Order: sequence, then structure tokens, then C-alpha cells
Amino acid sequence: MTKLSLIKTSTLPEQKYGNHDTQKINLLGMSKQELADFFVSLGEKSFRATQLMKWIYQFGVTDFFEMTNISKKLQEKLDEVAHITPPAVKFKQFSEDGTRKWVFEVAGGSLVETVLIPAEDGKQFGRKTLCISSQVGCALDCSFCSTGKQGFERDLNASEIIGQLWVANQSYMEDVAPTARENRVTNVVMMGMGEPLLNYQPVVKSMSLMLDDHAFGLSKRRVTLSTSGIVPKMYELAKDIDVSLAISLHAPNDELRNELVPINKKYPLAELIKAAKSYVHDENPRHKKHVTIEYVMLAGVNDSDEHAHQLARLLEGLPSKINLIPFNPFPHAPYARSSNNRIHTFSNILNNAGYVCTTRQTRGDDIDAACGQLVGQVADRTRRAKQWKESVQKRQATT
Repeated sequence: MTKLSLIKTSTLPEQKYGNHDTQKINLLGMSKQELADFFVSLGEKSFRATQLMKWIYQFGVTDFFEMTNISKKLQEKLDEVAHITPPAVKFKQFSEDGTRKWVFEVAGGSLVETVLIPAEDGKQFGRKTLCISSQVGCALDCSFCSTGKQGFERDLNASEIIGQLWVANQSYMEDVAPTARENRVTNVVMMGMGEPLLNYQPVVKSMSLMLDDHAFGLSKRRVTLSTSGIVPKMYELAKDIDVSLAISLHAPNDELRNELVPINKKYPLAELIKAAKSYVHDENPRHKKHVTIEYVMLAGVNDSDEHAHQLARLLEGLPSKINLIPFNPFPHAPYARSSNNRIHTFSNILNNAGYVCTTRQTRGDDIDAACGQLVGQVADRTRRAKQWKESVQKRQATT
């Protein structure tokens, strides 16, 4: 499949995003209560918050003067003090298989990625899953992750997080009258760049907007937070919001996971699995059905029959389904993707042990859809990436 070239925003409608008066307040990403307080501060009724949320999130309108159920006087007042501005689209790529990917420039010039993956049936109104970033880079430095090799810069704020979903929906709304627009993204996974639980409040605030009937109105089973295992925050999350949970596991024993996912040294598997069980069976009777276990398949590293049997034993007593992820190579990566036969055998062992085990279909290979890859092409700002690549080159020179 031919790799698509990067598309600069100078040729796209999205070029307007990100331009705003810094003296005005950005209403994108505000909670319903924050918007209500904002309107009260203007001498308006708090119900205006609900009206505004519908215009922003359901109709994709950012121009106050297009909001027809708001008076001209209030439109003018809002225009003086506020704006609705998602992060600027720096580049975008659309794959031949329907996958869409954006690189956003956020405050300070940093870059983050978002990828949208449609269902395999390709139906216009079929499932469309958006993978959203929560941080610029990532501090956890998992050994197989492209994002980790770019280092960590900062957390994203709520407008930068929810703005990714807003832009993805807008990409399906061109040439449609505002009140006839429909949100097309059906599922959201907080599985992009960064560790969501290390940017806790903005992430929870953003997910609350995803669930709010006056905003995106997504089902709680269609919003998933993926964590590498920040155990204390997992307990906190169970009390604060009801969303699906995924765990980036990638290894069935502590020795190997310490190498692949270094945060395991602080929160080892026994603690992580205990927290996952607590999330499923917490005292709040929400009856979460299962936790999704994400497991990247690395040839000769974590994909043996014994690893599969270890994983089956590790997950005993945890309602879970397992998602095997074929490794998506990136430049200088020290790993290779497991063969299809090896993945199939690994999956069969888990299925025979009584687990629901699926293999993620690789999508968007022609646009480097693995998180962090496109940002790595557009800009490499960190010493970690440079040092890592130099170390790889030194190893290659001595072998």
C-alpha cells in the first residue's frame, strides 16, 4: 500500500483551529457546572450552559452568532469575552482503509496525535473508534513504544483533550447544516500519547463531557481509559467516573514486565491485578463486566507458549478479555512483530483456558497509525529520542 504524504493545514479547513485571542476564555472543555458559573458571572441564567454545550458538542458550532436560540445581545457579550477553540491541526492523513490521523499543535508549539479507526465493514455510520492523547509525550518510557522515546513535555488540558474528539467529529460534518449534524465517533479510548492516570483531573473532566447527554452523549461502555498501571489512581477512578478500563499489560511476569513497562517496578503485577479486580467489583454497584487486557506481541520476547500459560494463570479471577496487538514497528525499534502463526497459537492457548481472546487487526499502516509515529516524523524535540537512537546505532556498529 502506498504511503500517503503529509497534508499541511494550509490546504485544509482546519487551519482556523487554534487561532484565538489569549485574553478571552476558551469555553471548550469546561464542565457543565463551570459553564453555568460562567454565565451567572455574566448576569445570565445558568441554563445557558446546557444550550451552549449542545451547540458546541452536538452541532459542532464555535461561532456564537450562529447559535440561533441565543439573543443577539448575549452573542455579542460572549464574543467579547470568550471563544470556542480546539487545538490547531498541524497535519492530517487519511488512510485508504478509512483510518484517519491528526497531528495537533497545542499551546507552546508541542505536538500530539489522534487516530480514528473505523469498523472493518466500512459502513458510513458504523463503529468509529477514536484514540485520544492525554499528554505531550510520555514519562513511562515503555521499551516498545514510539511515544516513550520522545520523552515527556507536559499534560494536556481539558480543551486540548476534548478538542481532539471535536475535530474528529467535524471531519464528518463538512457541508452539513449545523442542526442536521450528527456525531460520528461512536467509541473513545484514552489510549493515545501519554499515561491518562498521570493527568487525572483533565482526563476525568473530558470523559465526563464525552458521557454527558448534553455534550457527546456516549455510552459509558463506549468510553475506555487505558493505563499502564498507576495503581492508586485506579482506585480513585472507580469512585469518580464509570467508564471501561483497559490495562496495558504486555508481559505475564514481573521480570519481563519490569523490562517492557518500567512502571511495573513501582506497581508490580500483584498490586495491579488486585486494583483491576477492585475496579470490576467495587462497592459502587455498577457491575462492570470486564477489564480489557492489552498485550503487544513481540517476536521472541513475550509470545511463547509458556508466556500464554503464565498470562492465563495471572488473570484467574479477573473478568477480562484479552486483546493481542501485533507490534507496529517504528524506526530503530529493537523488536519485531510476532508471526501470524505465533499469534494464532498464543491466542488459542488463552481461548482454550476459557478467555475471550481477540487479535487487533492492523489498520492505517500506510499512515503510521501506531501512536507517536507521525509526531516522530513531524518533530523530534527531545534528548531522550536522540540518545536512544544513538545507543541503537552504537549497538549495531559493534555487532
